[in-house]
Amino acid sequence: MKLVVARAALAVALSTGLAAGGVLLGAAPAAAKEKEKEAPKGGTYSKEFIAVAGPVQKLVQDAQAAKAKGTPDAQIKASLGDAPAVLAKAEAAVKTGQDKLAAGQFAVQIGGFLDDTPMRARGIRNMIDSGLLEADKIPTFNFYLGNFAYAAKDFQGALEPLTKAIQGNVSEDAAAEMLADAYNELKRPAEGLAALKIAVDARKAAGGAVPESWYRRANVIAYKNKLGPQAIEWSTALVEAQPNALNWLGAGQLAREFGNFGKEESLDLGRLFLRSGALDNEKQYVTREYIEYIQAADPRRLPGETAKIIELGLSKGALDASDVFVSDSLTQAKGRITADKASLVGLEKDARAAADGKLAIATADAYLSYDNPAKAEELYQMALTKGGAIDKDRALTRLGIAQFDQAKYDAAKASFAQVGGVRAPLAKLFSVLAADKAKP
Repeated sequence: MKLVVARAALAVALSTGLAAGGVLLGAAPAAAKEKEKEAPKGGTYSKEFIAVAGPVQKLVQDAQAAKAKGTPDAQIKASLGDAPAVLAKAEAAVKTGQDKLAAGQFAVQIGGFLDDTPMRARGIRNMIDSGLLEADKIPTFNFYLGNFAYAAKDFQGALEPLTKAIQGNVSEDAAAEMLADAYNELKRPAEGLAALKIAVDARKAAGGAVPESWYRRANVIAYKNKLGPQAIEWSTALVEAQPNALNWLGAGQLAREFGNFGKEESLDLGRLFLRSGALDNEKQYVTREYIEYIQAADPRRLPGETAKIIELGLSKGALDASDVFVSDSLTQAKGRITADKASLVGLEKDARAAADGKLAIATADAYLSYDNPAKAEELYQMALTKGGAIDKDRALTRLGIAQFDQAKYDAAKASFAQVGGVRAPLAKLFSVLAADKAKP
């Protein structure tokens, strides 16, 4: 990860403060006294600083003039051979905030010509510590300070300034990723993710757009460090912010990887992929998902849905008709559909007469698989009312799916919100999908 700030941006930011050739350093005593009356909270320049800062200012002015004339950088650098020593004298003479601001800017300017990052970083620190920077500039300066430390692989040193930059809602998008990555490099990934979350919240509170790269950075950190809950949280946040086919696929796969899914959860994950468009990704990304969906649906149990998914996969080129598993599953599913559909009326009658909701769930599952969400919704609600030895979270998940399929998005979200246990991440994803579909 390389997140080094552009030199042009740094130059713009450092245009605040003491301009090159500042008036007071070369001012006559009378002018200096007059300036003292107008001195801001940092005071005016001290006599000690003025006595030694002139030569530094001249070095900067000469270098800037040479640069403007097109003098080669190497030649300018050579002309500044004694600049570090001259600058050190000025820094040692600092007494006031104005002194510190000027010394800081000189260090940044000379450090730029000399390619001396520690000198530039020291200069920025002095400018911040002067107390004279405008409040809205401080987060940006802290970002540059953190950037220098990060680029030098001083990850510990990068934490404080980058944190301050984030707290100030710095406009530089790279700051949040740097901070998270610095924590990760220090083997403190959870703290990095927490810092990135603060940045997201600050950006949202300010009405700004959260960069997609922040979510992706968090996903990588969480996944590589096997932080399952955080991986699921960030992938869900990403798909909520950017609900495209690839993000839906990734979010569902992470929920499965860290969610300890069984066959029933895998079936509903396949349904999420189908409804979200995740199965519309390129073949190499989704062929395995089609196969898992078919296995979870099972042509012996849900022949109608199995046949539908196989035919969809074949039409999109994600499945191969010559694959024995695919062809056998399709043949078996088609051979069962007629008899299976014919059994639904009797099953429904028995489900209504049953003392508990177990048979009602099974019947509702069948109706849902045949794209009859209204009947499925009715039976899932019946099952939940009857209770008994039923999987309530499974029933609530599928009740929400049935409501979703009827465009009852608010009702679906209410159902998904009640789902707990291993299915909770999956239900959250369905809820995000419902909210997205409900948008005007």
